Amino acid sequence: QVQVVESGGGLVQAGGSLRLSCAASGRTVSTYTMGWFRQAPGKAREFVAASTWSGGSTYYADSVKGRFTISRDNAKNTVYLQMNSLKPEDTAVYYCAAGRYVVGRNTAVPQEYDYWGQGTQVTVSS
Repeated sequence: QVQVVESGGGLVQAGGSLRLSCAASGRTVSTYTMGWFRQAPGKAREFVAASTWSGGSTYYADSVKGRFTISRDNAKNTVYLQMNSLKPEDTAVYYCAAGRYVVGRNTAVPQEYDYWGQGTQVTVSS
């Protein structure tokens, strides 16, 4: 069993920055890929970024490449999503998820993840 808890959302103006945190707990967290997804009202949940826990490979959606950075602090079992140059279209509820041995293209598939947080709201004003 893995628990994930997101924090760090809020309201920011376009062009601003936010950093989201995802704290994970559980016996085998080190074997889990951690992903960030987002869901805007009336839209499907979409992939944002992912990081394999021990291997350090990272993956990004094209829409956030060059603006968002996923990183992790293994000592704290925490994954971060640094979001820069935010746009109004980044407004959504952001979810953190944990999936065991998820790699490559599968990191973008929500069904590959077993555990999800409650989400944190990010609102970007124009």
